Amino acid sequence: MVGESVKLEVRFNVFSNVPKSKLPTTLTLDRQMPQFCETAEVLVIGGGVIGLTIARALALRGVRNVVLVERARLGAEASSAAAGMLAPQAEADDADSFFNLCCQSRDMYPTFAAALREETGIDAELDRTGTLYLAFTEHDLREIDHRYDWQGRLGLAVQKLNPTDARTLEPGISESVRGALKFPNDIQVENRRLLSALIAANEKQSVRLMTGTSVESIRCNRGRIEGAVTSRGLVSTDTIVVAGGAWSSFIKVTDTASPIPRIEPVKGQMVCFNSRPSIARHVIYTPRGYLVPRRDGRVLAGTTTEQAGFDKEVTASGVHSILSNALEISPRISDLPLVGVWSGLRPRAQDSLPVLGPGAEVRGLVFATGHYRNGILLAPITGELIAGAIVDNVVSTELNAFGPDRFAAVGVNP
Repeated sequence: MVGESVKLEVRFNVFSNVPKSKLPTTLTLDRQMPQFCETAEVLVIGGGVIGLTIARALALRGVRNVVLVERARLGAEASSAAAGMLAPQAEADDADSFFNLCCQSRDMYPTFAAALREETGIDAELDRTGTLYLAFTEHDLREIDHRYDWQGRLGLAVQKLNPTDARTLEPGISESVRGALKFPNDIQVENRRLLSALIAANEKQSVRLMTGTSVESIRCNRGRIEGAVTSRGLVSTDTIVVAGGAWSSFIKVTDTASPIPRIEPVKGQMVCFNSRPSIARHVIYTPRGYLVPRRDGRVLAGTTTEQAGFDKEVTASGVHSILSNALEISPRISDLPLVGVWSGLRPRAQDSLPVLGPGAEVRGLVFATGHYRNGILLAPITGELIAGAIVDNVVSTELNAFGPDRFAAVGVNP
C-alpha cells in the first residue's frame, strides 16, 4: 500500500559463529515505504530539458497533479551532453516553418532564463555575445554569401565581416579565415545549469519527479488513454506526453496500431578544454565544427554525427575529427589542456524534424520528441505549445508541420 508502514523480518543465519543466545531470532524494522503516485492529471515521459520544460509549463498553467517519469537520472542524456548553442541563423540554409519555430524559441530565452532565475535563484548563464560564422574555403564563402543574402532580405540581424574585422573581434581565430558573418541574436546558454534550474523549478511547483522509472507500455482503450505501466506500477491518467528522446520508440501502446513515430539515436561526441584567459568570446561556428566558450574558462568543441545505435563510447576517430576542426578555427587550441570528453544520443525522427503535438489516433496522447540537434534551443516554445494544447485544448498552427500524423504507422525500435 502507498505510504504504509511495513515490518520486515530478517532471520539470522543459524550457522553463525556468534552464539545464538546472543542474537534474536528475528529483527523487526519499521519504516515508511516511499510514496508512489498512482494517478496523474498529466504524465510526462522523459526527464530531459524538453520533458522538464513541459512539466513546469503545465504546472504554471494550473495543472495540479503533474507526474514526470525518467528512466535514468534527470537530464543525464542528450540534454547534458549538448553545447547549449541557440543559433538557428548560423545553421539554417533557408527560411521554413522549422527555422521560424527555432527563431521564436531562441527569442524566448531571455524571458525564459530570467523567469527560471527568479523562481530558483539559479543563473542559466545566458550569453548574448553572439555567434561568428567563419569561412575558410571557397565553399564556405559561398555559404556565408547565401546566408547573408536570404537573411538580409528577411530583415534578420546579420553582419558581413572581412578577415581583418573578424580577427579584431576574435584575435584567437586562425589567420587563414577568409570571411565571416556575425549573428548578434544567435546566443548560448549553459545547458547543465539550465537543467539544474528546471529541476528546481519543477520541485518548487510540486511536480512529482520519478527517476529510475521506465515506462513499459501506454494503455489505451477505444482510442483513449487510460494510463501507463511503469517499472514501479500503473499510473492512471488520461493525458500522456511522450518526451523520451532517443528512447521514445521503445514505448508500446496497447489496443492500437503503434502510433509512436520511429525515433533513432544519433551519437554526437564532444571535447572540452580549459582556457584561462579564454581564447574566444563568441560562439564560433564553421560548417565542420564549433567552439563554445563558457564563463568558467571551459571551451567546448564539437561535434560528430554518427549512426551508432545506443553506443555512447567516445572514440579516437571522433575526438580526432573534433580536434582537427577546432584547430582549423583556432591554432591556439593545441596549447590548451584537454579536461573532458563525452558523448550524447540525439533523438532524430525520419525527416529530422521534431514530433510535436497530439495525434489523431489516440485521444490524450501528445508528442514532444525527435528534437535532434535542437532540444535545448526548442525547449521554451515546446513547453508553451504543448502545455497550451493540453490545458487550453488548442493546437497552435505552429505545430501543424510537426504533428505525429505525418508519419505512417511504424514498428518500435528493435
